[in-house]
Amino acid sequence: MSISQILNNGHLGLARSACLLGGALWGAYWIPLRHLDVAGFSGTLAAGLVHTIPALILVPLMIFRYQSVRRGGIALQATGAAMGLALLLYSTAFLYTDVIRATLLYYLTPVWGALIARVWLFEKISVDRVFGVALGFAGMLVILNVDEGIPLPKNPGDWMGLASGIIWAIAATLTRRFPDQPAIDVVTSWMVWASVLAILALAILPANISIPPAEAFMSVMPWLIPLCLGVVLPVYLAVTWGLPQLNPGTSGLLFMTEISVATITAAWLTSEVIGPREIAGIALITLAGLSEVLLPMARRVLRLSTP
Repeated sequence: MSISQILNNGHLGLARSACLLGGALWGAYWIPLRHLDVAGFSGTLAAGLVHTIPALILVPLMIFRYQSVRRGGIALQATGAAMGLALLLYSTAFLYTDVIRATLLYYLTPVWGALIARVWLFEKISVDRVFGVALGFAGMLVILNVDEGIPLPKNPGDWMGLASGIIWAIAATLTRRFPDQPAIDVVTSWMVWASVLAILALAILPANISIPPAEAFMSVMPWLIPLCLGVVLPVYLAVTWGLPQLNPGTSGLLFMTEISVATITAAWLTSEVIGPREIAGIALITLAGLSEVLLPMARRVLRLSTP
């Protein structure tokens, strides 16, 4: 099978690999963001820089594909804007809260996705999904210290992690509502909107964020440009291409590599404490994401074992 046939017709094995790799990348996403923060690129500026570099490469492509982008209309731009805002918030959350908290609060996405799909797309919520939603909310309550009072996010990073998951669920619902958008157009819109929103945030909050000197930009570009163009952009394209080929249960299972990688790298590279509360939250939210895969498997095993 040629590359063009794979891109046009899909390939199940490669689609699974794309989502597996995408989850692993996002699990380690906080590492370059923390390095940028140390170099003087704080908050939204760091997250915006990661998306602006690929956007500068993709804008000429957007112009070249003007007719395709035009056909995408409001649906394409809404999808890109939602994805851009979600990843901008998620990226920035790592700089204001613990890596594990940001990752787990974001990973309530399947919970919000089920509720949004029920209200907007009128999809039925199965018993398995209800069980998953319950587990997800239980995990959120554990992470937010329900035993210490009203379970609210503790800091701006927590709020950003929670909001990014809700907005990503909206973006995912948009991709299901408008499934025929080309992956390259979706990713281009995604990167451009993330850059535009980052610039708007910098303009609105000038007192809180200072622009580093030119020397700081020159010091990070030798590693940031190859990272953005050689890793971030290809993986984003691969995920956007592969995701529509997989059912939600399979993609949820593959994306769970994000939680594993985030936990391992945070324990290895930071002083964050991963105690019983964090482990319980990881277990509950992971089970919530996998409920639609694990529960049917458990029922099949029980049927086969019943004489």
